Amino acid sequence: GQEFAPTSVAIIGHSMGGLVARALLTLKNFKQDLINLLITQATPHVAPVMPLDRFITDFYMTVNNYWILNARHINLTTLSVAGGFRDYQVRSGLTFLPKLSHHTSALSVVSSAVPKTWVSTDHLSIVWCKQLQLTTIRAFFDLIDADTKQITQNPKKKLSVLNHHFIRHPAKHFEENPSIISDLTGTSMWVPVKVSKWTYVAYNESDKIYFTFPLANHRKIYTHVYCQSTMLSLTLRLQDYPSLSHLVVYVPSIHGNCEFFKKETRSIQLPVTHLFSFGLSSRKVILNTSGLFYNIELLNFGQIYQAFKINVVSKCSGVKEEITSIYKLHIPWSYEDSLTIAQVPSATAISVKLHIAQPENDSHVALLKMYTSSDCQYEVTVKTSFSQILGQVVRFHGGALPAYVISSILLAYGGQLYSLFSTGHCLEYATMLDKEAKPYKVDPFVIMVKFLLGYKWFKEFWDMLLLPELDAIVLTSQSMCFPLVSLILFLFGTCTAYWGGLLSSMSVRLLSSLWLTLKRPSELPKDIKIISPDLPILTVVLIIVSWTTCGAFAILLTYLYYVFKIVHLQASLTTFKNSQTVNPKHSRRSEKKSNHHKDSTVHHLRLSASDAEDSLRMHSTVINLLTWIVLLSMPSLIYWLKNLRYYFKLNPDPCKPLAFILIPTMAVLGNTYTASIKSSKLLKTTSQFPLPLAVGVIAFGSAHLYRVPCFVFIPLLLHALCNFM
Repeated sequence: GQEFAPTSVAIIGHSMGGLVARALLTLKNFKQDLINLLITQATPHVAPVMPLDRFITDFYMTVNNYWILNARHINLTTLSVAGGFRDYQVRSGLTFLPKLSHHTSALSVVSSAVPKTWVSTDHLSIVWCKQLQLTTIRAFFDLIDADTKQITQNPKKKLSVLNHHFIRHPAKHFEENPSIISDLTGTSMWVPVKVSKWTYVAYNESDKIYFTFPLANHRKIYTHVYCQSTMLSLTLRLQDYPSLSHLVVYVPSIHGNCEFFKKETRSIQLPVTHLFSFGLSSRKVILNTSGLFYNIELLNFGQIYQAFKINVVSKCSGVKEEITSIYKLHIPWSYEDSLTIAQVPSATAISVKLHIAQPENDSHVALLKMYTSSDCQYEVTVKTSFSQILGQVVRFHGGALPAYVISSILLAYGGQLYSLFSTGHCLEYATMLDKEAKPYKVDPFVIMVKFLLGYKWFKEFWDMLLLPELDAIVLTSQSMCFPLVSLILFLFGTCTAYWGGLLSSMSVRLLSSLWLTLKRPSELPKDIKIISPDLPILTVVLIIVSWTTCGAFAILLTYLYYVFKIVHLQASLTTFKNSQTVNPKHSRRSEKKSNHHKDSTVHHLRLSASDAEDSLRMHSTVINLLTWIVLLSMPSLIYWLKNLRYYFKLNPDPCKPLAFILIPTMAVLGNTYTASIKSSKLLKTTSQFPLPLAVGVIAFGSAHLYRVPCFVFIPLLLHALCNFM
């Protein structure tokens, strides 16, 4: 009912809010015209940060496929702003909207490259960063249509306003149709300048002078002119202004410098050091001329796994006070520039790494633009930073680490099962991890399959088997393949698996000590019963819990039950060993008696101390596997707990199918001892399964973590079945 009633809204979406806003367009009856402008802040548009369930992956696929297929019909102007390297939750590479030739109304920029912002933000502060707030507010004011008093419907104007404020700010107010004629009026003094290099120092606030530079002679020698003041710098290419006779510089009571230069004399090529130089070698250039501006071309720099430290050392002569120099890293294929401000003379370290890899068809070169002082000499040194390379590995592939940890544990698990089959004893988890967790057992197969998928006949055979796309191919399509990255992750994964196993073992011992303190000492089981009377009831109860509440909650309860059983076994073994120390003769008689009973049926075995130790070693590995399944299901549990006031049953529930299989399996394994499965006909087959499953975890689970538990429960299920076959 208002005079200028709005017909649409502008949306600013932070993090997943930006993706939800994009998803509105996929709704069947949603009117696209209701949204005029979409600005997203730290929104992972490309893929989920951690693909922990198939629902989020399917959601991303639905949204992105819709935007790609309907790009010609989507008139929504979209701006995506990333936080840069300080955002540890959402890496900036995920925030860049897909560049489509027929969809030009989308912009993606990192906050460090936004004019008048120039800083990186973390995941939350991107919302309240004052510089970014002001930039956004100024853009909204310029987007208002003078006639309708609403945000303009003109897509070209919207894009030009966003370009003005977020991409390239010309240090003046936005003008939709800028005037090419200016009136230079007033009583200011006019001073002609014929030299190629000029410096002005203002002493009197009332001094306002026009300096005129005739261009006729300068065009013959120079290609560019550069001017800087305390508040502004500007570079003009002379051939872009062929009709101009003079350059006029108006100096309103501030210091200023101008110089004409030839581009070739200010462009210096600096090849970066090799990835495997590990910072032991460096390359250097010295700027010993008196220029104000230099372009250093960083040759062979365009991959996300490259990372360097650039050291700029400035030495000044005849300078009594500090002078400001600015070093700008310019990445021409994406808006991810960054600024470093230094007071010279000084030594300044600049970190150089990428959010987006250079496209294959892009021939541009990354630049270090140096705005310098004519009184100083600059020495620029570049060397590979090994620590920052590891940082890039973690930034781009850290989400795949759980898959590599579980792959290592599976290899150790298979080794333990095989040692039980071949020798009758289960070796220590740490020993088997050291022996079995080798990258050459996993990586060659993945590399070979990736190579074969390049052939049409193998791809057709692969599709005929209904196998999902190899994760390595997904990463290659996103320009995220590092050399040796799988090896590095495997080493990290094995280390994590080792320390995780050590921590879980210590926790079990600590809990068993607490158990013995609170309760009277328990004995080793006299008879091994795989299915105790209360086991079916417990299994049914947990399955009902999974069905009526949340699968992840039932998995957590199953995990706690399993830990309780292992703690009880550890306490019993500790009691037995203590009694053995006090009365060794009685202990030997008990051991002989228990060994005599091993000839009885499997379901009525007496557990010996050595069997209990073997069982604990096996259970410690199973606990490590189960711990990671619980961790991967935690987001689902947290979501359910946060929304309990709205609904009691989680629907859809990504963990429910897994819970239905895992609950009875772990219920049986909690009562399983090595003595009961040594003679199983299924044990040899069970011991052979973890190796191909460890390969499958890396091949299909490194970029789709929700698939990993599917590879884990198979050997656990076979292990449980060994009690009956």
